[in-house]
Order: sequence, then C-alpha cells, then structure tokens
Amino acid sequence: MRNYDYIIVGSGLAGLYAAYQASKHGNVALLTKSDIRESNSYFAQGGIAAVTGENDAPRFHFEDTITAGRGLCDYPAVNVLVTEGPSRIHEIIEEGMHFDTENGSLALGLEGGHHQKRILHAGGDATGRMITNFVIDKVEHCPTITVFDNHAVTDLLVDWEGCYGVRCWNFSENREEVFTGENVFLTAGGTSAIYKRTTNPHTTIGDGLALAYAAGCEIEDMEFIQFHPTAMYTPTGEAYLVSEAVRGEGAYLLSLEGERFMVGKHELAELAPRDIVAQCIFRQMQEHGDEYVYLSLKHLDPAMIQHRFPNIFEKCRELGFDMTDKIPVAPAAHYTVGGVKTDLHGRTNIPHLYVCGELASSGIMGANRLASNSLIECLVFGKRAVTDSIHNRRKTAIPETAERFTLDPAKREAYLQLKNEIADLMTRHAGIIRTEEGLRTGLKQLEELARKEDFNGDEYYALASRNLLTVARLIMTPALLRQESRGGHFRSDYPAQDDTFLFHIIQQRGKATHTIPVITTLNA
Repeated sequence: MRNYDYIIVGSGLAGLYAAYQASKHGNVALLTKSDIRESNSYFAQGGIAAVTGENDAPRFHFEDTITAGRGLCDYPAVNVLVTEGPSRIHEIIEEGMHFDTENGSLALGLEGGHHQKRILHAGGDATGRMITNFVIDKVEHCPTITVFDNHAVTDLLVDWEGCYGVRCWNFSENREEVFTGENVFLTAGGTSAIYKRTTNPHTTIGDGLALAYAAGCEIEDMEFIQFHPTAMYTPTGEAYLVSEAVRGEGAYLLSLEGERFMVGKHELAELAPRDIVAQCIFRQMQEHGDEYVYLSLKHLDPAMIQHRFPNIFEKCRELGFDMTDKIPVAPAAHYTVGGVKTDLHGRTNIPHLYVCGELASSGIMGANRLASNSLIECLVFGKRAVTDSIHNRRKTAIPETAERFTLDPAKREAYLQLKNEIADLMTRHAGIIRTEEGLRTGLKQLEELARKEDFNGDEYYALASRNLLTVARLIMTPALLRQESRGGHFRSDYPAQDDTFLFHIIQQRGKATHTIPVITTLNA
C-alpha cells in the first residue's frame, strides 16, 4: 500500500490542474493508465471559453451556455463557470501560460453557439496541447507530486466513511498496487471511444464512469453524447478532429454537389450548436447515400488558414487533402455530456470522492455542451474541488487492503473482440439518430454478449469487459426512457423537444432509475 494525501486518477487537464492545486496542500499521487500526454484535453483544438473582451460579460456567456444546453443546465453551476472562469484564465496567464495575441491583446475567436468572440487559443489550433503541456511542466517540476504512468485503476476503495483509495494494475511491472489517501479525485475522462468512429484517444472508453457506478455513485444524463460535426473522413475509418474554430473563421459545409445545406436550417447556419450541425450532416449523408460532406475554405485567405490552423493544415497535407480548398468530413463521437453527478465543489454522493472534468455531470452542460466550455470547466471546478478538500479529512484510520486482481494475457483477445462488437452496436443503435426499436435491440444484444462470455472474477480483462457492457447500458437505458429529442439525444420516433422531459435522469447501482428536476434559479 502506498499512502498519499491525494490520489488523482486521470491525466487530462482536470486531473493535472487538480494535482497542481492539491500539491500546495499535501503529497499527490497522479495515476494514468497510459501516458501523461494521452488525453482528450491534450488533443483539444478549439480553445477555452472565458469572458476577457471589453464588450463581453459573464451574463452573455451564461445565456449562450443555457441556450446550448436546451433547458437542462443547472443555473448555479453555469453561473459559477462564467463568473470564476475569467479569474482562472488570469491566474494561469500570470503563472506563465501564453495565449495567442493580436495587436497586443488576447486574440478572441468565435465558435458555434457563441454570440460573442470569447474563445482563447494557444498555438492556433493546438490549445489543448499548449495548456496541457503548461500544466504538465508544473506537475513534473513539483516535488510533492508523483506521476504513475501505465497504472489502470480497477477499483475504488470505499468504507462507511467514504472513499479512501484505489486498486490499480501496474502494466510496467505486471502487478496490482493499492494507493490510499485522504481524498480521491476521479478525472478519468469520457466514453466516446466506445463508439466506432470517434475523435477521442482509444483509451477513452468510460473506465471512470464504470468505476464510479460500481462504487455507488449517482450517474446523470448519460443519454447525451455529443457528436462533433466535422471529423475528417478517411477510408480507414480513423477520425481526425477539424476544430469548430474552422467554421468560426467562415468555412462552409457543402454537399458533394457543392451546395451549402446549413443555410435555412438554423439562424447561425454553419455556426449552429454542434448537435444541430451534426444531425444536419448526418441527414444529408443519409438522404444522398454519401459517407461524408465537404468543409469548404476555398473562399477564405489561404495564408490565414495556414497560420491559424497549422496542425490541421499539416494533417490534411499528410492525408492528401488541400485545406485551402475543401476537406471531407463526417460526424464522430466526441464528448460525454453527462457523467458522475457532482455538486458545485466536485463532490459526489460518496464522501471523499471528487469528480472533475468530462467525467463529471456538474449541471453545466445540460443536453449539449457549448463549444470550448470543457477546458474552462476543468480549471474552475478542479480548483473548487481542491479548495473544498483541504479540510475534508478522514476521522478514522485507513484500513489495510489486500491485493485482489490478476491479469491473464490470454483473455486480451476476447476483450478486444468484445470492444469492437460493442463499438459497432453503439454506433448502430445509440448513435446520432436513435429509435425505440434500435435501443431495445441494442440492450438485448448487450445482454446476449454478457451471457456469451465468462466475464466473472477478479481478472483484469474480465473487469474491463464488464466495464464496457456497463457503460453501454448506462448510455442506452436513459436514451430509451427519454422519449423526445433534445441536444445530444435525437430520437427519430420522437423528433420534437417535449418539455414534460425537463429533468435529469439518474442511474445508481442497486436502485431504480429516477428523475430529478433541473435547477433554474440561481439561489437554489
């Protein structure tokens, strides 16, 4: 057993920033199942949304977030984000973070759903990498933080007083290890790589969600999966993200016949919220039997394009596309809108267990995340959670914990086969457009997969297989219950938004699925 003041699981921006903040108050173990630079945050292109412009105000950012969330945002959480976000930005600038500037001022971009230019970028389209590397540098030079790469968490340790640590499998030494601490932070990212076509790293398959569910956490709003409208289409099936900011600079979406099809579909055309754009592209592809549409930049300044989007430009060149002309794109699973239910301080219903970042359902995102709100959420709620944890200490000694898990390499192939089967199943039955028949078929097929193989016991790949099945059920179950279309959940059999469904759907292990009201007052 290794004991620390803080155990932080996950190395995206939420985990890194929480580790950096926590290091000022105690010793920190930062666990990541792959490499510290393998995360959604690291590959984020779009930017980070916060009010810094003279003509902008937190209330405008609040309104845009609420509008994008389609009636399911909790007002107090959104208010915290938009009012504290600017302070977090100023803090990291003072600590040395460099954002792009223009004529001596911060360069602000526009993205889908925003009515003001408020998106900060770093390195053009490399914001995620720049800000993540900035915090990684802080973490790696901090003597009170120890980073453990290749450590996959298999279990949250919970007793009557709350969470006191984790079990994990150390792939470098091929053995189980137990880490204990006063407080545990779960910042393990989303679930989008459970789909066949995704912009996420292949590791983003909902491990943290399955861990939290198994431990007894409340899981909220999992029917809402955001599909990024413009992921580069390649014949191999690999999806490479083409930032929202490309459309923010004026790119058009064209049919293969060269016609703009977003005009008349929404007042903002190509800059409509992501769910609208993704659904319109999907329908365009379905109606014409096409596998992609075009994102056209032909009418824009080629020099500006290359300067503003150097990484996307280079990736296009590698794949044989000319970004200054047009790029083939199609939607791909991108962001998990729901997750583990938390309060305004990142607390879950399990004492001493905090959840931050994409894994959290803090009430901000509603039914559809507003572009570039994810990175600022990591900073705002990462700091809030650490501040809350300072005086949140156990009253009794941490119990001794014996090792439990093994790993059988022979089971890896069956796990990978199951992963591919579930990816196909999720894409077919719980993708951009859903139906009752499809969801029921998908849930039935999940049960058949569970019965087909022996996924029992305390073996690593058996657990990983159970986790995949759990995550898939957690998405499909509320998607079946929500008989309407709203945000990142579209039912073709219930295509209209229905305000009798203005509630959050909560799932919890061993308890009946239930609903709770949306908080639409700031004083709640």
